[in-house]
Amino acid sequence: MPQIPEKVHELTVGQLAARSGAAVSALHFYESKGLISSRRTAGNQRRYHRDALRRVAFVRAAQRVGIPLATIRDALAELPEERTPTREDWARLSRAWRAELDERIQQLNRLRDHLTDCIGCGCLSLATCVLSNPDDVFGQRASGSRLMVGRKRSDDRACGDR
Repeated sequence: MPQIPEKVHELTVGQLAARSGAAVSALHFYESKGLISSRRTAGNQRRYHRDALRRVAFVRAAQRVGIPLATIRDALAELPEERTPTREDWARLSRAWRAELDERIQQLNRLRDHLTDCIGCGCLSLATCVLSNPDDVFGQRASGSRLMVGRKRSDDRACGDR
């Protein structure tokens, strides 16, 4: 990993990519989404403040746990510009995401627990398919998955409603 002298306060996109492990294209994408920022030199080259390293690490860690980029952007907007996010910043922001992550984990556990039933059917047109008709929300209107709602009963004869 290339070392950047302490006296250097700005990084090129290549230096930021090398130090953060993110592709240059990812850094450009993050910038287009307002997650990081740069200034342009007289030659129109991007220069990133050193705090961009921590911000990129913050973005990548949040993405790994499934936090949407819009939520990450909103969180970063709460931090002062050109200040490296601290451990306390991360703790505060991650606490706010915990309930969302817990719900997502519960959904994935339910999916895992019922996946075998749906694979056994093959067509996902069970009367209460937990994949395409979670919690049987379409059951009051018609049987079958939401993709099948509106079709006549005679069209469902391939698998049948079980």
